[in-house]
Amino acid sequence: MTRSLVPSRGAVPVPRGGGGSALIAVAHGSRDPRSATTMAAVVASVAAARPDLTVRLAFLDLSAPSLDQVVDELAALGHRDVIVVPLLLGNAFHARVDLPALLAASASRHPLVRLTQTEVLGADSRLIAALADRVAVAAGFPVPEPVSLSRQFMPAASASESGPAAVGVAVAAVGSRDESANRRTAAVARRLASTTGLRTEMCFATVEPSIKVAVERLRARGVEQVVVAPWFLAPGLLTDRLLHHAPRLVHADVIGPHPALTEVIWSRYDAAIATDLELSA
Repeated sequence: MTRSLVPSRGAVPVPRGGGGSALIAVAHGSRDPRSATTMAAVVASVAAARPDLTVRLAFLDLSAPSLDQVVDELAALGHRDVIVVPLLLGNAFHARVDLPALLAASASRHPLVRLTQTEVLGADSRLIAALADRVAVAAGFPVPEPVSLSRQFMPAASASESGPAAVGVAVAAVGSRDESANRRTAAVARRLASTTGLRTEMCFATVEPSIKVAVERLRARGVEQVVVAPWFLAPGLLTDRLLHHAPRLVHADVIGPHPALTEVIWSRYDAAIATDLELSA
């Protein structure tokens, strides 16, 4: 569900045209500089996909530039319509409370600018496919070029002599104090299993079940090689924590600047444009 903000009744925003709105991709932010570097690479790929549109990266916290700074910049450049895509894998507090509050503050400063917040990235099937690609590379399975965003890869032909059951995946996410949120995230592991044919277990960096528990469960299911698949967009303190707790396991790369992520970000943008056009019709 998209959310548009036009705070002043006396201000008349420029009507949205056929896809010419600026895009702000808003990442979480981190004290770890690798996070900002990775998200900058992600947004560079997004911008390269549609060079005719204005694309900017902003952060909710801890990294620069802030969302306020980017909205101020775009307003100064004359942009009157901005689509804001949260680069978040879950629809938790940051997406439901923090970001809307920041956008409301920006809208109050720039009454001529319409700011539309899109849906989060979520567990989009294309991101599950990207995670599968990261696992395939880490496990030594062949990944075709160019990367397919919808294929299944079946490891039987390239796995060890003991077969695909010998390889399992511990899908690792942030974790939440909200059990319902953790249950929704756990669906990522089940969907990855369906996509790859591999045995999977879910674990979290901040709550139970821990990576140790996930590995024990996989071993009990006959898995010999465990690949840790971080359900993270960028590396940081939590992915380092996972590595610290399981240093002998193979750790797949984060999703990062994968073609699937670029595609999902633009799909959120396009959905916001289409929704507005439908409401205006």
